[in-house]
Amino acid sequence: MFGFDDKIEFQKNNNDILTVGEILIDMISTEYGDNFESSTYNKLFGGSPSNIAMNVKKLGIHSLVASAVGKDGLGTFLINQLRNADIDTNCVQRTDYPTSLVVLTKSKSSPTPIFYRGADYHLAFTPVLEEYLINSKIVHFSCWPISMVPVRHSIEKVIEKARENHILIGFDPNYHPMIWQRGEDGIRYVKSIIGKVDIIKPSEDDAERLFGKDTHENQIRKFLELGAKLVIMTLGKEGAIVSNGIETVKYNALATDVVDTTGAGDAFWSGFYTAAIKGYTIRESLALGFAVSAYQLKYTGAIVDLPKLEVIKERYGL
Repeated sequence: MFGFDDKIEFQKNNNDILTVGEILIDMISTEYGDNFESSTYNKLFGGSPSNIAMNVKKLGIHSLVASAVGKDGLGTFLINQLRNADIDTNCVQRTDYPTSLVVLTKSKSSPTPIFYRGADYHLAFTPVLEEYLINSKIVHFSCWPISMVPVRHSIEKVIEKARENHILIGFDPNYHPMIWQRGEDGIRYVKSIIGKVDIIKPSEDDAERLFGKDTHENQIRKFLELGAKLVIMTLGKEGAIVSNGIETVKYNALATDVVDTTGAGDAFWSGFYTAAIKGYTIRESLALGFAVSAYQLKYTGAIVDLPKLEVIKERYGL
């Protein structure tokens, strides 16, 4: 069980976190609007797991990315972004498929995405990936890679190897029907994964897509019943509710200045993981996750120039 006042015990591996899944281009409009009225878009580094890897590096721990990009200019752009951040790119595979991208409208609430998928779902479980995995303390993935084959099989092997080697597994259950193959019961598959991970962070929208409308408390109970060990349900501007099955804690949001919500969830994960690796308790790590998210919300795009975690901690008085 994850006690709120306990510190997480990690394996003594060289790398802190390996994020597995999509690295892609975020095309974000320069103007606000839910109906894609803008005619101008900015090309930005994106992909939830890759955003986390970039963020935690800036916050002060070591990270690696396992993903697949195309043998095209966009793939080269993404790899160069990782290299510029001093992140090892040996687990980024080049494929004959085009680099994936997402088109988003700049938003102060929940951005509306359009998905164009190519290389990302062709990530293979290679000996190189296995070596990097078993030398990491945390592995993180989201619904994106498990939504399509063949990368889903790679994630299944990642989960199996991580459990064998006692590596902490974090899962973002950001289910969205648009990224699943037509006719497949993606909800059923996501539910089958929940009992195999350690920490899960659904938003209230994620929970509703998976279970239908219900109270926050009942939604959390459903995740726990499926085997989740620590459930962090984020509630937007209302903060979050966190439960380990024994104790439930409410957290207030720290954000006061919201410019763009893109990447806010990734920023939370980044702050939480960094704090946990640095030896903070789970309760303290959760608070620092919300502080990093609040800092992120003041800027446009999923990747911003984050300071070290200790600077954010001081800025928010934690």
